[in-house]
Amino acid sequence: MSALSRTQRVAKHVIETPGGVVAAQHRLAAEAGAEALRAGGDAVDAAVATSFAIGVLEPWMSGPAGGGAALHWRADTGEAVAINFGMRSPRGLDVADYPLSGEGKSDDLFPWERVVEDRNVEGAKAIAVPGVVDGMGQAHGRWGRLPWADLLAPAIAHAREGMLVDWYAALVIASVARNLAADPDAAALFLDDGTWPKGSGWTAIPDNRLDQTAMADMLEALARGGPRSFYDGDIAHALAGDVQAKGGSLATGDLSGYRACMGDAQRVPYRDALFHVMPGLTAGPTFARVMEQLGDQDLSTPERAFPAYAGALDRAYAERLGKMGDTGEVPEAPGCTTHFSVVDRAGNMVANTQTLLSIFGSRVVSPTTGLLMNNGIMWFDPEQGKPNSLAPDKACLMNVCPILGHQGPRHFALGASGGRKIVSAVSQMASFITDSGMNIEAAFHAPRIDVSGGGTAIADDTLPASVLSAIEQVMPVQTTRRTVLPYAFACPAGVMRHDAVNTGCTEIMSPWGDAVLEEDPE
Repeated sequence: MSALSRTQRVAKHVIETPGGVVAAQHRLAAEAGAEALRAGGDAVDAAVATSFAIGVLEPWMSGPAGGGAALHWRADTGEAVAINFGMRSPRGLDVADYPLSGEGKSDDLFPWERVVEDRNVEGAKAIAVPGVVDGMGQAHGRWGRLPWADLLAPAIAHAREGMLVDWYAALVIASVARNLAADPDAAALFLDDGTWPKGSGWTAIPDNRLDQTAMADMLEALARGGPRSFYDGDIAHALAGDVQAKGGSLATGDLSGYRACMGDAQRVPYRDALFHVMPGLTAGPTFARVMEQLGDQDLSTPERAFPAYAGALDRAYAERLGKMGDTGEVPEAPGCTTHFSVVDRAGNMVANTQTLLSIFGSRVVSPTTGLLMNNGIMWFDPEQGKPNSLAPDKACLMNVCPILGHQGPRHFALGASGGRKIVSAVSQMASFITDSGMNIEAAFHAPRIDVSGGGTAIADDTLPASVLSAIEQVMPVQTTRRTVLPYAFACPAGVMRHDAVNTGCTEIMSPWGDAVLEEDPE
């Protein structure tokens, strides 16, 4: 039985505005995006500013050393464009460096067979080729209005000041302090005396900050040199040198050869609505499969809708995991992803998900650049002979699922962090909006379930008993509370445009997440 309060209520206020809205999982990052809109920028400019700012302010979730994907809606042409900036395995990766240990399944995000020393999960050998900067750069090069350097200025300023370690940051750092202590540079950045997580005490006003000077220097060089300087110049040489010095295989050739992929989004017709999703090695096709199954279901009541969600998600994930070669129970391990959504006053939209993969990625910091590095190699199955088996120069299969939705006069951009929980959240919220007519505020406050493998539905314990009983006719149900930490459900962020009125919201339990308006509501 949970010890948490049963009378506490948490909500986020949603404001309607004709101006743009940025919904992100850190309020100051959303503010950086909103400032770009105030300066006359496009939704893409806001997305670039938000992306780099959130990499400084929430460094264990994403950053320039990560990967991800974004969908862009261009209101003037009605065009939906997908940019996949996912990570790749280095060309010099040697599969023999990742022998199976024979000790059973890994205890991190994926139940692969465990590798000796968890080399595919932690340490320099877990680092893949990052794609965030090229993804942002390609979007800015095509649609951006404001100078690249101006968009990186907020991130640089935050890095110069250093991220404030408040109670939430201290809690997150403490959760992996032992792992961070294994890398001297990660320990120096996140821990005190190389051992203890930074914090300010339970009753003190927080005043402890991370020393992100090296990251600020790197971002200033990137602002001057443009996005490709991350891959072709001094930054690339420093990054590859740092990783190789710690035993990884990332090389300058991997960085110089990296290009994000830009192309058409995948169309997903659904009743009287239309969704656009990421194609290829993402969770977009899984979302499409869920909605395909829901299309002929009666979702008129919660007692009918939630069992339908459970069944559709279970079948779609069984297909996805079967193709991945990922079988077995889903371990409870923290994911490391962030999502933000943007709409500008012209109706252009961006749904952007970026990640380091595990929380704190590889738990390795590049000392020269100040970047916390990804552990994208964990996305591959270390056993050979499977579709997603580890190999050199291979694209990672991602769980990211940004979507664009359209129904009559309403357009919306959604996405979430949360690893394999993402598809459950995004597909249900898409149904809440298109099947139940919910606005963005109602959709974000509505209780959800999670079905992401393992044969059990995890249900919000505020769902009525009649709904829980109906789900139990489909599969076993475990109830849990929607809390600040841990997240039993994914952590979404979204925006909506109804005619010429814009709104936005983030996960109601996220203490940092917020929707910031281009126009001051006062």
